[in-house]
Amino acid sequence: MINKRLLIKNLLSHNDENSFYDKKQKLSLASKEGKAKFIKHVCALSNSNPDNNSYIVIGIRDEDNKVIGVDFFDDSKIQNLINAYLIHPPKIQYENIPFPGLPRYKVIGLVTILPTSEVSHLSKNIWKYPKKTVFYRRGSNSLPIVGNFKLKNSNKNIVDAIEKNASNNIELTLDGVFDFLNRHKSEYNPQYNVFKEQFVLCWAGKKEISNGNEYFSRVDIELINEQVRLFYSALDEVQIKINEHSFIIIEYIFLGLEKNETRYPLEKTIIHFKDNGKLEIIKEFLFEPPTYDINVIKHIYESSNTIVNKIEKNIPLSVTEHEDVHRLPNNYLICYLNGFLDAKEQLEKAKKYIKNLKDKTTYIKHKDVIRVLRKVKYH
Repeated sequence: MINKRLLIKNLLSHNDENSFYDKKQKLSLASKEGKAKFIKHVCALSNSNPDNNSYIVIGIRDEDNKVIGVDFFDDSKIQNLINAYLIHPPKIQYENIPFPGLPRYKVIGLVTILPTSEVSHLSKNIWKYPKKTVFYRRGSNSLPIVGNFKLKNSNKNIVDAIEKNASNNIELTLDGVFDFLNRHKSEYNPQYNVFKEQFVLCWAGKKEISNGNEYFSRVDIELINEQVRLFYSALDEVQIKINEHSFIIIEYIFLGLEKNETRYPLEKTIIHFKDNGKLEIIKEFLFEPPTYDINVIKHIYESSNTIVNKIEKNIPLSVTEHEDVHRLPNNYLICYLNGFLDAKEQLEKAKKYIKNLKDKTTYIKHKDVIRVLRKVKYH
């Protein structure tokens, strides 16, 4: 198994951006331009590496190579984006890698692009890139090709050497377990499980008993063998079930009007460990959104819009409105789920204001709501 943290360190230490490796400070998949640029780089790296993996490392400041990290990203549908815009799309894998020195809620994103023997090209127009465009890598640049393009490999030996040098071993595994246990306070009950005598999974979470059911908050789950964070939840609660073959997570979100909030199951994640040294992650979307009286929702929507309009115009908020800001993410999510589909855009208008609040809980909730909206959109 490849230790992904060590792999990233090797990529950053020994190679500038080149024809098998790119680095980004962040991904902006919410905009057409951001999606187009990501697809371009995936296409170019794939076409330039038909016999070996290629990589995009996310959370690195370009000018000085500083590791700054990004938020945990659990969107399993990112492959769908590639499939939607490329002919002969490569298989890609997005992983969240915890890194020394980063805050607990930050990771480095690693996109692995698996090799394919087919030339990838755009299946339709996106942003300023026309249909049928083929991209390839020239040094650190992803460029459109003019004329015919033939796959050729020149990176297999060096990429194989980098990956071999990042192979996991007993020392790295033990160091990873102790590091995980030491990073989490005792109140989060950090522990480990071994599956199939070869997978070491560490997890931690703060336990709560509600109506006879066991829930965990601030859950952190890492596959130590590969130094990959499989799950992270800043606010939401989860239930955890463990058997001989699988580690099962059921994620819940709190939704409701005013203070009448209820747990709603959002998604089930099954991490299934196989006898052949491989694992499979299966996700099942469970969410059934609550519905409310349309007149109540309309009132909440209009009140929320009034607050956002004041924020945009720098008009001071009243004491009550200032308190209501803390409920903006939750209220706009409920509005969206009940038919007010531009609620997401309204919430984004208040992002900067929410981000600058002294109490960061509202901003964390804002990011969580955006994540839920993205999942709802896909399903």
